[in-house]
Amino acid sequence: MTVTAQAPAPEDTRVSLTFAKALNTALADEMAADSTVVMFGEDVGPLGGVFRITDGLTERFGEERCFDTPLAESGIMGMAVGMAMNGIRPVVEMQFDAFAYPAFEQVVSHVAKMSNRTRGKVKLPLVIRIPYAGGIGGVEHHCDSSESYYAHTPGLTVLTPATVADAYTMLREAIRFPDPVVFLEPKKLYWTKEDVDLAALRAPFEDSAPFEDSAPEAEAAIGRAVVAREGTDATLIAYGPSVSTALSAAEAAAAEGRSLEVIDVRSIVPFDDETVCASVRKTGRAVVISEAPGFASVASEIVARVQERCFHSLAAPVLRVTGFDIPYPAPKLEHFFLPGVDRILDTVDELQWEDK
Repeated sequence: MTVTAQAPAPEDTRVSLTFAKALNTALADEMAADSTVVMFGEDVGPLGGVFRITDGLTERFGEERCFDTPLAESGIMGMAVGMAMNGIRPVVEMQFDAFAYPAFEQVVSHVAKMSNRTRGKVKLPLVIRIPYAGGIGGVEHHCDSSESYYAHTPGLTVLTPATVADAYTMLREAIRFPDPVVFLEPKKLYWTKEDVDLAALRAPFEDSAPFEDSAPEAEAAIGRAVVAREGTDATLIAYGPSVSTALSAAEAAAAEGRSLEVIDVRSIVPFDDETVCASVRKTGRAVVISEAPGFASVASEIVARVQERCFHSLAAPVLRVTGFDIPYPAPKLEHFFLPGVDRILDTVDELQWEDK
């Protein structure tokens, strides 16, 4: 009897990671790959950050590469600008979204304008990490949705991951990007967990040069949306913390016989019109979902872009489900403020289905 040797089973490289650990791993991997990457901000050193995103980095890389700063956001940002102008790739953490406002003048006056001011001769390869949005019951100044401020500022790339895999890859891409990136991290997702193939996520970054010279796979998220769930009847367009809510709404709609496609925007600036509009042209109906107040918002911009580009494919006006136009509410009231499954499904019901 002839015995045929079987090939060994492929090694299982999947691991269970939280969103927070994915960010921590991305930071550690980039700091190991590039000695010019430094991480600093309030309490990010030995404490490991309020949300433990920088846990262990000071111990591993030393206080010169991951360190605490005074409680002075404008000073943190100003120092990052100077470092980035002189060959360092700083990653700074604004401890909470609304804590970042004291640094806003530095962001709009210097971070966003330096390349244009110098005709491209001076680049600022820095990342501004901002834990943002709601869903954690935070008190005033600890929950806010500030993405519109940054998206409205030319010169900034604005990203927000919604999955564990994207948390890892998009942060590494942001650090390697040659221009400043505002990296918005949904706080309520920090403790979510997924099984990911970490080896596969790392592969595009191995033995590659800085972002502009790296493999095409490493550029996928910046300027690229993805179809998070396929559908045929209407498109739900969401980003960051609203993606999981949109997926839950699509699941609930499926139980009622309605097929909803979900688009995860991922990259607010630059914006992927192609992927978003391809979905809307297919379904003919769209709802944009965002936690931020609706007036003069990213959601408003998405609605305008879709209506301009997909007008002849639309069976109904593009609608929005957003936070209300009020200051962020107290913790016990935030569930009224945040878009939920019921509000999304009620809005979908308003998409003139009688004409179908």
